[in-house]
Amino acid sequence: MFRMFQRTRLTAVAASALLLFGASACGSGESDDAAAPAEGAQKGAYPVTLDHKYGDTTLKSEPQRIVTVGLSDQDAVLALGKVPVGTTEWLGEFEGAIGPWAEKALGDKPRPTVLHDDGTGPQVEKIASLRPDLILALYSGLTKDQYRTLSKIAPVVAQPEDGPDWSISWQDQTEQVGKALGKSEEAAELVAKTEKHITDAAAAHPEFQGRSAVMATPYQGMYVYGPQDNRSRLLNGLGFQLPTDLSTVVGDAFGANISKERTDLLDTDAVVWIVTDPAKDTKKLHADPLYGKLAVAGEGREVMVKESSHFGSAISFVSPLSLPYTVDRLVPMLAAAVDGKTDTKVEHPAS
Repeated sequence: MFRMFQRTRLTAVAASALLLFGASACGSGESDDAAAPAEGAQKGAYPVTLDHKYGDTTLKSEPQRIVTVGLSDQDAVLALGKVPVGTTEWLGEFEGAIGPWAEKALGDKPRPTVLHDDGTGPQVEKIASLRPDLILALYSGLTKDQYRTLSKIAPVVAQPEDGPDWSISWQDQTEQVGKALGKSEEAAELVAKTEKHITDAAAAHPEFQGRSAVMATPYQGMYVYGPQDNRSRLLNGLGFQLPTDLSTVVGDAFGANISKERTDLLDTDAVVWIVTDPAKDTKKLHADPLYGKLAVAGEGREVMVKESSHFGSAISFVSPLSLPYTVDRLVPMLAAAVDGKTDTKVEHPAS
């Protein structure tokens, strides 16, 4: 269900994968149709060194065969003009792990091979068979052992050292991908353009400024996303403030389940719930003796986002490609939630 909670372990097929990689690396060197052509890197972009949780990785030349182990890393790669040869499936089960918000960036280029992480870690053997010259694991929980194993296949850029796993901001993610692809200037422009989409939406809704909001999901009770999670950062970008004690409750993680005693954290001007079934989950939440008594529930200030919808996938993806898609759908719902009228219905977008 909520694959963002998975912690991966080193796969047992590492040894055979490395043998397979060695064999393929000594092959004929014929091109693979899955490797998409792209505009070249900036002059003088290489060599470039990228720092991460497990040290630093130096790239001597422009990568052409990129595998994304990070769950949303493919979007920044696509937005900067390249198509990965392999992507890791996370949400939505989209063909090639390319969400509808990224289809335009993909165009008519071949779709990547999809990798699956079932909780045992990256598919090392399958990654090796794709013969990558760069492995991106920015939005990930890559372990040190996994990093060492994958580094025997190709250069690996892991998650940042600062902050919990799966917490890299979409801005830093885009900038890191830009450095790796030799397109730092394009990456900076992309970040600025995406940030403007968010700030324009905030400016159009001054009623958001200073109001409180939180994102949550009924995962094993009530799970809230903390200040270091990209979903929460989007609320900040739109002008909302997070609950005062949220960082204390969540600690050094991107989110956490809250105790019954801290249900008050959800009593905000708006609470965005990522749910399986909006109607059923609303009914279940309102039946909770503590949550059901909160003003946010009684006054219709809830935004229910269906996890399995395209919008539900986009709101968790948080990338330069998904953010405009998300903002255009989330903002009207938030506006309805905080309009001060209890009879206003918060409408879920059709797609």
